[in-house]
Amino acid sequence: QVQLVESGGGSVQAGGSLRLSCAASGRTFSSYGMGWFRQTPGKEREFVAAISRSGSVTAYSDSVKGRFTISRDNPKNTLYLQMNTLKPEDTALYYCAASSTASASKLAWIDYWGQGTQVTVSS
Repeated sequence: QVQLVESGGGSVQAGGSLRLSCAASGRTFSSYGMGWFRQTPGKEREFVAAISRSGSVTAYSDSVKGRFTISRDNPKNTLYLQMNTLKPEDTALYYCAASSTASASKLAWIDYWGQGTQVTVSS
């Protein structure tokens, strides 16, 4: 069992930055591929970014590539998402996710979810 708690969401103007954090507890954090997903009302939850167990491999959706950076600190059991050059279309509830597979880039591969943190970007 893994418990995930996100923080760092908030309201920001377009062009601004935010850094999301996800604190993990329970089983060994470094044994999970980790990722970030987001969801807006009436839409499916969508993939944002993923990182491998060691942190050596990352993946991003086309919509955030070049603006967002995913990272992890295994000794601190923490996952991060640095979001730069934010756009109004980035407004969503952002979820931290853990997968027992090497990759957390697909919904079907996710074993654990956090409760979400809201990001609102105004124009």
